[in-house]
Amino acid sequence: METVPKYTDEEWGLLVGLPQSVLIAASQAEQDGTRRTREEWTAGMTAIADGRDSASDLVRTVAADVVARQGDIDEDAVGGFAGGVEPPIIEFPDRAAGIADVIERAKAAHALLAAKATDADAESYRYWLITLADQVVSAAKSGDVLGFGGELITPAERNFRDTLAAVLEV
Repeated sequence: METVPKYTDEEWGLLVGLPQSVLIAASQAEQDGTRRTREEWTAGMTAIADGRDSASDLVRTVAADVVARQGDIDEDAVGGFAGGVEPPIIEFPDRAAGIADVIERAKAAHALLAAKATDADAESYRYWLITLADQVVSAAKSGDVLGFGGELITPAERNFRDTLAAVLEV
């Protein structure tokens, strides 16, 4: 794969770390209970793993690298994760600062891709991140009681997704 040698270790770390950071930020945009956060986390990990089927070499390579580091979704396994062991839910110590940091890293990734990636790979990567955020924020309702009411996508979740899209120019 010719994708990796184009980037320094630091640049590659940014591209590989950003999808999971987007997952974390999207799941924390609205404070939900553990069950809802777990649903969002599973949807996000699935979206990351699905990147391995992308037409983009960059997205395929990044997704494969993330899955190799974090583990794969196994829909037949207990809890949806290989070996039945769910990964821990990662939370930012300071939610607002964590989300702001993800937006800044998305800006840096956008600039990096504009400088080094093909237009097709850059566009695919940016859309993949937005698809990931969309899947996370729409994975579980917030504010419902016994399944009634609530919002599928809250204003805070929509704000994160829209800010990310604006930064990535999607």
